[in-house]
Amino acid sequence: MSLLETIEEQRALMLARIEAARSNSDVERVRIELLGKKGSLTTLLHGMGQISADMRATVGKAVNQLRDEVEAALTERRNVLAAKELEARISAEVIDITLPGRSRPIGTQHLISRLTAEISEIFRGIGYQVVEGREVETAYYNFTALNAPPDHPSRSMQDTFYIVDRSGDIEAISGETDVLLRPQTSPVQIRTMEVKRPPLYILAPGRVYRRDTADPTHLPQFTQIEGLVVDEGITFGDLKGTLEYFCRQVFGSDRRTRFRPHFFPFTEPSAEVDVSCGICGGVGCRSCGGTGWLEILGCGMVDPNVYGFVDIDPEVYSGFAFGMGVERIACLKYNIPDLRMLLEGDMRFLRQF
Repeated sequence: MSLLETIEEQRALMLARIEAARSNSDVERVRIELLGKKGSLTTLLHGMGQISADMRATVGKAVNQLRDEVEAALTERRNVLAAKELEARISAEVIDITLPGRSRPIGTQHLISRLTAEISEIFRGIGYQVVEGREVETAYYNFTALNAPPDHPSRSMQDTFYIVDRSGDIEAISGETDVLLRPQTSPVQIRTMEVKRPPLYILAPGRVYRRDTADPTHLPQFTQIEGLVVDEGITFGDLKGTLEYFCRQVFGSDRRTRFRPHFFPFTEPSAEVDVSCGICGGVGCRSCGGTGWLEILGCGMVDPNVYGFVDIDPEVYSGFAFGMGVERIACLKYNIPDLRMLLEGDMRFLRQF
């Protein structure tokens, strides 16, 4: 058999081996066997020196053509196998568009956060500015500047969370520099009046802390919203109109309001505000204790003594303040019987809102 016939025979064998490859790893193995340092085609190329001079050009041309064919066949086989692998992967990952989609639940604001935002927007709509303050305060801003005397019950260890030193020296707690967790957001009002001059129309939402045992109507931590207005010519009529507007926006136009005299150190005169029971329509039921009314917030005209702590002239300016617990508003608005239900994290309950 002539050398050219041997090359032609090797050509058929090499192309057949390439065609028989079933994976990219098989193709790579065939490539090494044919074109590697010890491969069949490489051996042919190394044997060119033993061929006579008159045949060397012809045989060299045939060997080079064979190498080009082998390299082209290897590339084509790789492409074919890659296309088959892609088709198989697509078939395995096919999506049946006739199946119903899998929806993921989208998180929402907690009822208290949402109601806080809603109340803030109501007052923003009538010109109030929302301000925030620190949750850790001093007794001066919590009590003294709010006209609460040293013997006021709210200043006692039984009603307020005081922050003591590491030694736990409770007896050392005394004076206006005591540090505590604020039991109300009123300190925000004092700090605002210290740095800004009237007219002031502000709303102060935030968490507050009191030494209450959790029960259906009390929580040791809750969200409070307080409002303050200081301007020339402010009267109790302005306070009444503002809070009646607020109650209609929150509870609906069919709910009535009433004001009952009360006492707060911060305000004089002071009042408690009630809204008619949404369950019985004000007739009287077990939810409202048979009275037809539900208490929602406290309010009053700012006591002139308070202005003395913030250098505002009570002869020129007057104002009013009010405060409400958002959890209580939520319970009254949605007829929730127990404040603690808002904090238990039961999604079956919270999804209702």
